[in-house]
Amino acid sequence: MKHEPIASTVEQVPFADLYVSELNPRTIFDPAGIEALAANIRALGLIQNLGGLRDESGKVGIVFGGRRYRALALLQDDPRFATVPVRIAPDQATAETWASSENHQREQPHPADEIREYAFMAARGVAVPAVALAFGVTEAHVYRRLKLAGLPAPVLDALKAGEITLANAAAFTVSEDEAQSLAVLERVRGQGYSDHQIKQMLKSDAVRNTDRRAVFVGQEAYEAEGGRVTTDLFADQSYFEDEALLHELFTAELDAHAGTVLAEGWKWAEPIRDSYVGYYEIEQRKLDRIYAQEGDLSEAEAERYDELAELAHGDVLDDEGEAELAALQAILDGGFTDEQKAVSGVLFYVDQSGTLKTLEGLVTREDRAAAIEAGFLRPDAHAESNTPKSPISNALRDDLGRVAMGARQHAILRDPDLLLDLLAYQLSHSLQWRMPFGLAAEAVPNWPTTEAEGYDLDERLAGKEPREMYGKDLAKSFRAFRQKGQDHTRGELIRCLAALFRGGDEQLSALIDKATAPQIREVWTPTAANFFGRVGGPYLNELWRDLLDLPEDHPTATTFAKLKKAEKAAKLEALFSDDATRKAHGVTEAQAARIDAWLPEGME
Repeated sequence: MKHEPIASTVEQVPFADLYVSELNPRTIFDPAGIEALAANIRALGLIQNLGGLRDESGKVGIVFGGRRYRALALLQDDPRFATVPVRIAPDQATAETWASSENHQREQPHPADEIREYAFMAARGVAVPAVALAFGVTEAHVYRRLKLAGLPAPVLDALKAGEITLANAAAFTVSEDEAQSLAVLERVRGQGYSDHQIKQMLKSDAVRNTDRRAVFVGQEAYEAEGGRVTTDLFADQSYFEDEALLHELFTAELDAHAGTVLAEGWKWAEPIRDSYVGYYEIEQRKLDRIYAQEGDLSEAEAERYDELAELAHGDVLDDEGEAELAALQAILDGGFTDEQKAVSGVLFYVDQSGTLKTLEGLVTREDRAAAIEAGFLRPDAHAESNTPKSPISNALRDDLGRVAMGARQHAILRDPDLLLDLLAYQLSHSLQWRMPFGLAAEAVPNWPTTEAEGYDLDERLAGKEPREMYGKDLAKSFRAFRQKGQDHTRGELIRCLAALFRGGDEQLSALIDKATAPQIREVWTPTAANFFGRVGGPYLNELWRDLLDLPEDHPTATTFAKLKKAEKAAKLEALFSDDATRKAHGVTEAQAARIDAWLPEGME
């Protein structure tokens, strides 16, 4: 069907006679964008006319071109724009059609196209302010797009095709290896991966600057030894590319500290590679512990201490006074004597935050007698045993048992499938003490004891206990198990081995983590029920301020602090899971990334 063209005229209308019509569909505008458009019009002129309908008073209501109208309002100091060309609609129906068409046909440039266009102009030597002027956007907007201009073309193609988001594309800027970037791109296309997950894939062999080893060693020392650092352009984060060098420096720093501790008079000093050492380590090593001797202040020192402490409480103590107070506090705290150090040592480690922690005054079994003699430890009373000795020594009995077990193991090697079937069978059935393997399939806790909301673990790991086998015929049961086939056996073996996985020592755990890239936040999101409601109010106040980068006296921080604990927990849960809450608080990309990656202290 052929449509007749709409009859309309273009008239020069004084700007004072223009206003925005109620028919104009756009009501929300970015002031910065209007200012950029005004700068564009001032430099290049009004390239596209406005459209309007003349009312009964002779004035013209603008039905399309609302952004241009607002930009022109900022240019009334320029006589060129005192009158404006306006396409006048012949009637109300035409004006309504124009307004609707303008709204629906408007097409914003795709971010991928913007990136390429800005990059093309920058390559021609056009300065960023001129690019912003030409496109009617802010300079900050151009700079953000240009950060993405160096991405491989397939990444921008995937962005244009809607296979990845703009945040996903930004994540690719952490990689300088195009082949790796393209491999990761193929993996994530259309799969809904977060930008955090993509960065983990791209930097699986790198270490974040928040890693305890990186914090402890320091970027300056790492780079001084030739280490390379990559900076994330869209987040306050960087990556240490040479993990082997970082680990070497980390180990050297710990060893150097051991020398410092020994120089202080301790008998021994041992670095621990783990991120936490507690009483379990002391018990496992059968260490005793002695404690520093408390100090005493003289009457005059005590009076001075109280005086300085009061000034410090009032926040009016100068540097000299703080130093004096610290010296008195050191006397009060006391310390280990040279005699104590001579019979004890120190374990030390670097915690998750990169801070060096020490456990002092530890006494080995070899030094226990000397510590008792010196009066630092009390002797234990041991009851004597009168159990008669067996004619076969324990060592011999153990050797005979080993020979018998060796013969059985030698024989079963002839049937590897039987070995695998037996392992899968034992792991998936509760056999108590009747275990065909010397493998205690003890449950490795992987499920919260209270609220599991916000925890999305693979269903194969979620609460599937071994079958109860008490009183059952194991031979008959095992035959039935084998008849289900190798696929079933393999599935049970993989499921059970995953559920029993603990990690091993530091090096082995690091190797496995590097291969599997575990992400706690992939399966767990903190909620009011599973975390926030189980910690104190002051902790929640500090966390709220930290995540939103708020000073303590900021109205948003003080309002939050006045809430009841349950209300605080609910607001933090919303901050972690609700986009509307983040938008309401103006959460930036960097803050969002920190929230999405946040974990409680000590959680690995």
